[in-house]
Amino acid sequence: MSKKIVAVSLFSGAGGLDVASFLAGVPVISSTDFDYDCIQTLKSNDLFAESEIIHGDLHEIDSQVFRSIVDQTPHDSFIVIGGAPCQPFSKAGYWVGNQSRRGINDPRATLVDEYLRVVCDLQPDGFVFENVESLLHPSTKVIADRFLEIVHDNGYKTHIIKANALDYGVPQKRKRLFILGTKGEFKSKEPSKTHCSPELCKSKGLLPYVNVGEVISEFGGPEFFEPEEVTVGGTYYEDLCEVPPGQNYKALTAWAGYENPKFVACTRFWSFLLKLSPDMPSWTITAQPGPWVGPFHWDNRRLRVPEIAAIQTFPKGYKFFGSRRSIQKQIGNAVPSLMGKAMVEFVKESIE
Repeated sequence: MSKKIVAVSLFSGAGGLDVASFLAGVPVISSTDFDYDCIQTLKSNDLFAESEIIHGDLHEIDSQVFRSIVDQTPHDSFIVIGGAPCQPFSKAGYWVGNQSRRGINDPRATLVDEYLRVVCDLQPDGFVFENVESLLHPSTKVIADRFLEIVHDNGYKTHIIKANALDYGVPQKRKRLFILGTKGEFKSKEPSKTHCSPELCKSKGLLPYVNVGEVISEFGGPEFFEPEEVTVGGTYYEDLCEVPPGQNYKALTAWAGYENPKFVACTRFWSFLLKLSPDMPSWTITAQPGPWVGPFHWDNRRLRVPEIAAIQTFPKGYKFFGSRRSIQKQIGNAVPSLMGKAMVEFVKESIE
């Protein structure tokens, strides 16, 4: 008989990693976030009907709160899942030179310590910690090193996984860092990949990468129209229309051989006028895109909520609460559910 394993979720956001845990057969018994809209999103979905949903700042939530929930829930083993806010370590912060993103000096960086505090206090059988790859950047690597030192001192074996969402059936190029921990024994070297480049499928026995057109074309009808999607009449609308699907503003530069260039290559943010192609995976869905920052739909409009949710592999019909801007932030900050599922399964099998 298999063990009953449950999960405590921290920094739950809109529930991307929580959904992943459910998909992996590890029900989430507690979800926590400080953002009101995220909490209402979780409460809006039946998946969380039996979960304890806690609204609050983790700095101010005693570990005993989670201990009580765990103790009151029948289980054989339990894990902690979550990803502290990634903005202090994000590459986007380095690119734009935003002074509000200060790496290890950013107050949000202390939330990594709060995650560690809960893990050390609860002593779960395993954990899944998610963040951006830039956490290993020399300017912030001290945080990752300290994280590993503390969990090793608490008896955990760890795997550091630099993952690309494409490899797990997500129709999106999205790289993330996972630190996976167990008090058991890892059964394999890495989480099982399910997809790869089409030319390698036969030799690897995997499925081809999922193209974005396969998952969002069903939302193209007028019944899904959103006022926020309109780009017609905007400053760069005509330029956007000239960018071929699968390319960005550089297609309109001398570098690309464009007659009468409109821009100079490498002088704009890379995702400026970035347009999806239905025959390719999407680029990373972001939490706070600028007015002309993509990815845009190949029909020269902004993406719709069900489209960005599908790209992040939220279940069809998943409900989100809040303004359009809030929902974009919630979805953009989420862990793609199919990607997270592979990570939870990897930890799950180490303690079964």
